[in-house]
Amino acid sequence: MTTKTLLQSVPRYTSYPTAPHFHGGIGADVARAWLETLPPDEPVSLYVHIPFCDRLCWFCACHTKQTRHYQPVAAYLDALLCEVATIGRIIRSPVKALHFGGGSPTMLTPADMKRLARHLKDTFNFAPGASVSVEMDPNDMDEARFDALAEIGMTRASLGIQDFDPKVQQVINRIQSFEDTARVVENVRARGVGSVNLDLLYGLPHQTMDGVATTIRQTLSLRPDRLALFGYAHVPWFKKHQTMIDEASLPDAGERLAQADEARRIILEAGYRAIGIDHFAFASDSLALAAQSGRLRRNFQGYTDDSCESLIGLGPSSISQVPQGYLQTMPATGEYMRIVKSGQIAAVRGLALSEDDRARRWVIERLMCDFAFDGNEAIRQFGAAAHPILQTALSLAAGNDLGFSRLGERFELAPETAYKTARLVAAAFDAYLGSGMARHSAAI
Repeated sequence: MTTKTLLQSVPRYTSYPTAPHFHGGIGADVARAWLETLPPDEPVSLYVHIPFCDRLCWFCACHTKQTRHYQPVAAYLDALLCEVATIGRIIRSPVKALHFGGGSPTMLTPADMKRLARHLKDTFNFAPGASVSVEMDPNDMDEARFDALAEIGMTRASLGIQDFDPKVQQVINRIQSFEDTARVVENVRARGVGSVNLDLLYGLPHQTMDGVATTIRQTLSLRPDRLALFGYAHVPWFKKHQTMIDEASLPDAGERLAQADEARRIILEAGYRAIGIDHFAFASDSLALAAQSGRLRRNFQGYTDDSCESLIGLGPSSISQVPQGYLQTMPATGEYMRIVKSGQIAAVRGLALSEDDRARRWVIERLMCDFAFDGNEAIRQFGAAAHPILQTALSLAAGNDLGFSRLGERFELAPETAYKTARLVAAAFDAYLGSGMARHSAAI
């Protein structure tokens, strides 16, 4: 397995088909028809997007914008509540999980946090014990915000760290001390939040092996319930602000791989279980339990133990996944606000799943989650649509390409390298890859 092989450009497969293949033929009318068919007795998850930050991190590829004033955020919230009302009149399914992402959801004032949560819970039918997860920026947090998040029932806090080295933080425009991060972790736990997730990056400008190792050990001292370790995706053709990063300061391919391996080694030695390609959790965590029992899933938030088949996205650029396919809302915030304030559904792109898509999606998800899939199960679920996929699997296994092999009717990746090769093997089953429609990040 060569460095060149590992750095091939392939998707991260948080969906299949991936978002660049969505098209404008799926709009508001289709969205309404699909949403109206959601069974009222099957739970769904909600994702709420807050597309604002008070500073723009140069490494970030999220759909967000910087604002130093609260008025645009307040105006956006008014529009978002209109969308909530419109979608809430259509969906009667119970809500099992709610996730606030961004951007920085914690930019909202405490009063607006509570206002938004109250409107969501008054509009949708929340199931007893529904989880509430929030992406947090430690630089936003004060006592009133901690109290507001406790009041709305936050059950999981997710904090981006990236790297604690001041030099790295300076060049990615993300100043965040270890002390501030520790303060946030302590405060959310003091308010009864049972799960803390911390996000880290390798492959950032000016990162070194020693620096990454130091950040990992500092992070582990906080005893997070979960960690995510991502490779920085340098995609300046997609996110123009990444041009602020000097490409000459990025670690080379060999250094990047070494950083990933060293970080992983330290995390595993600290007693965490590896989950998929880039997550880690204690054995007692629900994510680890899902992985152990074959219930691990992958969606637009990454790895999850959420069993809901439908994920409803609210806010500009958000993506919904329903049984018929995918829906994406208008990404331009101003135009999104105009549409939803008129009482319309803001879906402007999407994709209807074919049976071939469904079969390939299942195989890719199992490879990304379990590093294996069962050929008989593929046939049982998808019938004839599974046959060309199994032919691809047989061809790959015959050459043992990337450590992919066959054991009876089961196809699997070599455990010791699967976290490096899963995306590459999954790409072999991607019927859209190579169509010239999209560019992707490196596999590790």
